[in-house]
Amino acid sequence: MSSDVNQPSRRTLLRTGAGLGAAALSAVVLAACATGPAGGTASTSAPAQSSSASFPVTIKHVYGETTIKAQPQRVATVAWVNDDVAIALGVVPVGVPKVEWGGNDKGSTPWKDAALEKLGASFGTAKAPAMYSEADGINFTELAKTNPDVILAAYSGLSKDDYQKLSKIAPVVAYPELAWGTPWETATTMIGKALGKETEANELVKNVEQQIKDKAAAHPAIAGKSFIYGNLEPAKGDGVNVYTANDNRPRFLSSIGMTLAPVVADKSKGSKEFFLPWSAEKANELASDVFVTWVPDAKTTDAIKKDPLLGQIPAIKKGAFVAFEDKTVTLATSAASPLSLPWALDTTLDQIAAAAEKAGK
Repeated sequence: MSSDVNQPSRRTLLRTGAGLGAAALSAVVLAACATGPAGGTASTSAPAQSSSASFPVTIKHVYGETTIKAQPQRVATVAWVNDDVAIALGVVPVGVPKVEWGGNDKGSTPWKDAALEKLGASFGTAKAPAMYSEADGINFTELAKTNPDVILAAYSGLSKDDYQKLSKIAPVVAYPELAWGTPWETATTMIGKALGKETEANELVKNVEQQIKDKAAAHPAIAGKSFIYGNLEPAKGDGVNVYTANDNRPRFLSSIGMTLAPVVADKSKGSKEFFLPWSAEKANELASDVFVTWVPDAKTTDAIKKDPLLGQIPAIKKGAFVAFEDKTVTLATSAASPLSLPWALDTTLDQIAAAAEKAGK
C-alpha cells in the first residue's frame, strides 16, 4: 500500500475509507526478510494439484516478469483482494493482512470467514493463516516469518522499492498496470495462473459474473440508470471527489447494469487516476440518475442532504441518493473480490434499486 501511504490523507482515505500510516522499513526488517524460516502459527497452503497446473509459469506485471518454478505450497498476500482470491480458489494462505478498516473483531470479513470455515481453516484454528497488520504499510517482518514461496499482490499499489524488498523473500506477483486499479477479474486470473489453477480461476470469474447478472436482473429499476460514485463529507470542507472508471466501485455499479455518467466518463478517458477532485461550488453539474457515496455515519448522510452546495447535486435533490454507512459494505465493493461481490450483491442491491426507482419518477 505504499504508493498511497507515501501520499497520505485524502488520497488514502478515498481508497477505501481506510486511514493507513506511512510504511516504515528498517535495516532490522530487511534482515528479517532475508533470514527465511517461518515462525508464527501458519499452516502450509498446500493447494491441491490442478489439472491446469503446469510449471514453471511466468507472469507479466508492472515491474517486469515473475517466474514461478513450481506450484506454490506456501502463499502469502499483501493488501486487499489477493487473499480472497486464493481462498476462493481453495488455497489457504500461510499469511494474510489484517483487515484494518471495515473488518470484524477478528480482523477479517464475513465473506472471508465463511470461505475459510468451508476449508476448515477459520481464524483461531490450527489451519488458519497467520495475520499481520499493515496499518503502517507492508509488514515485511511478519510476512517473512511465514516463509512463503510466493507473494500475491496482483491488486495492490506496491512501489518498485516494495516489490524489490518483497522479492528478496519470495517471487512476487505485482499488479499489472495501475496501482490499486486491477479489476477483480484480472486479479483472479493472474493469481489462478500463479497458483496453478488457471482453469479454476476462469470458471470462478464466469460463476461470479453470472451471479451478478442474475441478481441484478431481479432489480429491473437499476438497468440503464446513470450513476456517479463519489465521496462527500461536508464537515471536512474539501469539496467533492468522484471515482473514475479505473476504480472498483464504479466497476461494480457498471457490472449490475448501470452506466457511468458522461460528466465522469469523459474525464476518465485516458486517466490513470482512480478519483477526480471536484469543486463543491460546481456540485450542481454532477448530473446522473443516481448518486452513490460512502459515509462514516448517518449524521453525515443527513448533513449532505442539507448542505447548500452538495444538496444541489441533481440526484440528491431528487432523492436518488445512496449513502453506504456500513464500512464493511463499502469495503466489499472497493476491494472487490470473488468472495466479496456475492456478499455485496445481497447487501446493496435493494438500496441501489430504491434510489433508481426514485430517479425514474
